[in-house]
Amino acid sequence: PLGLKEGVLPTQRSSLSNAGGNFFMAGVGFSFIFSWLLMLLVLITFVLGGNVYMLFCESWRNQQLFQLLDTPGVIPGFNLSELLGQEGDTANFSEIYRQCQQDNSLWKTLHLDQSVSLDELLNISQYTGDISTAFEKMNITLSPISLLSQTQKDLLLNASRAGQPPNFTLTLEQLDQNVTQRSLLDLAAELEQLAEKVGMDVKNDLEDNARRLREMDNLMQANFSGPLQSLKENIHLVQSGAAQLEGQTRAALDEASETQEFLERETPTIIKNATGAFLEQLLDFFETYISWAKSGLTEDVARCKPIAQTLDNVEVIGCDYIMDSVNAFWFSLGWCTLFLLPSVILAVRLAKFYRRMDFTDVY
Repeated sequence: PLGLKEGVLPTQRSSLSNAGGNFFMAGVGFSFIFSWLLMLLVLITFVLGGNVYMLFCESWRNQQLFQLLDTPGVIPGFNLSELLGQEGDTANFSEIYRQCQQDNSLWKTLHLDQSVSLDELLNISQYTGDISTAFEKMNITLSPISLLSQTQKDLLLNASRAGQPPNFTLTLEQLDQNVTQRSLLDLAAELEQLAEKVGMDVKNDLEDNARRLREMDNLMQANFSGPLQSLKENIHLVQSGAAQLEGQTRAALDEASETQEFLERETPTIIKNATGAFLEQLLDFFETYISWAKSGLTEDVARCKPIAQTLDNVEVIGCDYIMDSVNAFWFSLGWCTLFLLPSVILAVRLAKFYRRMDFTDVY
């Protein structure tokens, strides 16, 4: 447009205007030469992008893809139930995908209990019978048990007989009497009676001695009565205990003999019962562990939510990022190709108003 001037004859147009017209025709030529490549690129990207988007992305979002895969015979020779070892056509991709979205374990999702029976595989009852039979056949033999030998029994009997105390009869009779041969109170009374018959000098000494005798008697009563009574009680206790010593010794020896017989008779049974209880406790531990293992394997191990998330991420990346970009690309190129024909017509029509003519038009 910069080189085009109004009123100039077509044969006298400037080189700038002529170059513009040549560029118009060159554009038309290049369009005819390369437009088929553009059309082919649009066709290929349209076929790939459009069909992949409709067949995969749309069918994924409305779950038609899983319904198609669940249809028997879509994939020749492929049967998901047979592949997983399940009876009938119970397995399908829709249910597996839904279970994985709920973060269930693969054991529940794939129904592996139909192909692998954990109850039979981890059942220890088939071994407990053999263990119990072998345990019942076990014979426990112990060495002889001896609590007391005959020599020890004789020593105990001799010791009980030799442990008899002496005769305390004379001692008790002496303890029942006063500590002194005569009563100090009587002696003090005699001294007082004698003091009344003598002079003053001797009288004071006799009364003083009588007073001292009474004090001595009070002191002896305070200090000796309690220990003497305790000594009497201890002597009676020793006599009564010594009389029962031999009988108690014989009773203890009889109990030791009975205990020895009981141990010899019941110890194997007690050991077997204790061992059986320990064995049952071990089996309970194994059963608890097996229950925990079964629960963990069927509920906690190999949760498949990451698989569903991975598929969802693949769908987001493939559809929202790649396929949307491819479809935007072919859609833009398609509009360019569509506008290529009017641009060619417009360029041909405009070229004669820009190019320098060899002959002037009659008009």
